[in-house]
Amino acid sequence: MVRKYDFLVIGSGIAGMSFALKVAGKGKVAILCKTGLEEANTYFAQGGIASVTARSDNFEKHIEDTLICGDGICDVAVVEKVVREAPGQIAELVGWGVNFDRDADGNFDLHKEGGHSEARILHHKDNTGAEIQESLVRAVRANPDIDIFEQHFAIEILTQHHLGAIVKHTTPNIECYGAYVLNILTNHVLTFLSKVTMIATGGIGNIYQTTTNPTIATGDGIAMVYRAKGLVEDMEFIQFHPTALFNPKERPSFLITEAMRGYGAVLRTQKGVEFMPKYDSRSSLAPRDIVARAIDNELKISGDDFVYLDVTHKDAEQTKEHFPNIYKKCLELGIDITKEYIPVAPAEHYLCGGIKVDMDARTTINRLYAAGECSRTGLHGANRLASNSLIEAVVYADAAAKHALGLISSLGWKEDIPMWDDEGTSLNEEMVLITQSAKEVGQIMNAYVGIVRSNLRLKRAHDRLEILYKETEGLFQRSVLSKEICELRNIINTGYLVIKFALQRKESRGLHYTIDYPKKNEHLSLY
Repeated sequence: MVRKYDFLVIGSGIAGMSFALKVAGKGKVAILCKTGLEEANTYFAQGGIASVTARSDNFEKHIEDTLICGDGICDVAVVEKVVREAPGQIAELVGWGVNFDRDADGNFDLHKEGGHSEARILHHKDNTGAEIQESLVRAVRANPDIDIFEQHFAIEILTQHHLGAIVKHTTPNIECYGAYVLNILTNHVLTFLSKVTMIATGGIGNIYQTTTNPTIATGDGIAMVYRAKGLVEDMEFIQFHPTALFNPKERPSFLITEAMRGYGAVLRTQKGVEFMPKYDSRSSLAPRDIVARAIDNELKISGDDFVYLDVTHKDAEQTKEHFPNIYKKCLELGIDITKEYIPVAPAEHYLCGGIKVDMDARTTINRLYAAGECSRTGLHGANRLASNSLIEAVVYADAAAKHALGLISSLGWKEDIPMWDDEGTSLNEEMVLITQSAKEVGQIMNAYVGIVRSNLRLKRAHDRLEILYKETEGLFQRSVLSKEICELRNIINTGYLVIKFALQRKESRGLHYTIDYPKKNEHLSLY
């Protein structure tokens, strides 16, 4: 079956849905989501969204904080764009129904997080992402120009390759014509033709064994664009959140928001000793890469599996008011955070690299845009400043919408795309092969491509993934398609890219720390 749309959006987080809302009315829009519309990385963002709104704050401060955190490789023009356009996008989110917390005077109740010189984090208690996601879902479902396809998984984007052309990474003028899409409920592959396609598939967390990302975060968009010969950059910069709740029985890991450290929580060893001051003058409010490496070092010194986050010195009622979901979650595990320390350990949290895009959110493939965590805009550089990701997503969704609307009237559909060919495939009855391989990828990445790296570890990870890649490609070619085999293929592709970029960077910078090159190349200028 062939479906035609003016705009095809792959992904249902803040980037994908805000793009859809911005272009709706100028054409028909399809949103694909491989589970339900409500489930996306956005939903799990506890902390908030950064924007200059307080009188004591200004754009220059936010720009400087972002550049410092990015450790010398942010794109300055991109940083300025996102920071300066942020207040306008916040206003639009409010217009779509997002209810940010306010103080008694009606002003935004702003938090301060690690790396920020001012309180500029808008939030909704400790479930900001859920508030944004639910508000956008309501707006999208109410829009008659947007068709929603839940339980639909994008397998590949359509390019000249599907017309028999030989496409290389150096091939100019590659174009995207839509996507092959698996209906998970019927197991049929549909052809979605589009004039413009937006990739907004979120993060890659599930290439790791331990992550705060939902299980849907398998690097699908990045893997698809890489296979289509689009450019991908900065994949070595993986942000590990320092304070995920230590609970080995649970996956994904429950996030203890950085806002709690902004509120005054202190990191301690299992012996109760505060340790962050010896690593950084900002103590527990240092940027995430510094805090994560400090915790990693303390665990290696002690042999412990976790450290503690202590908020017991703060007012109990205030703590429960600010962090109701964290309080409830910990209480379910027998921990009263107003009286007891919270066990925490680092977990994979955010990718700073991804699909290369320009300031209009255009990828290196024509008619294809990308926004959100799957994209590499240049905002984050070597390390993301806390709460900059959600605002980046809406700013770039806006840029993509404006650019695409200027083109849409001159574009048509590519009519000669062949149907998906599954001749010769058979139903795979060995699901254990897929699940076991996926577990192996997570174990390899955790063991060898974590917070602290080395050439030896990276090479070992590369060799192990090479074996899994060959096995999985053979299985993919022989099997009737399933979401599981497609996701496995994507996490292997994405894991390979992380390793490839990590091996290429001969320095330690931001989130990428290697014992073989412990110093950074100082010739790189911050500005």
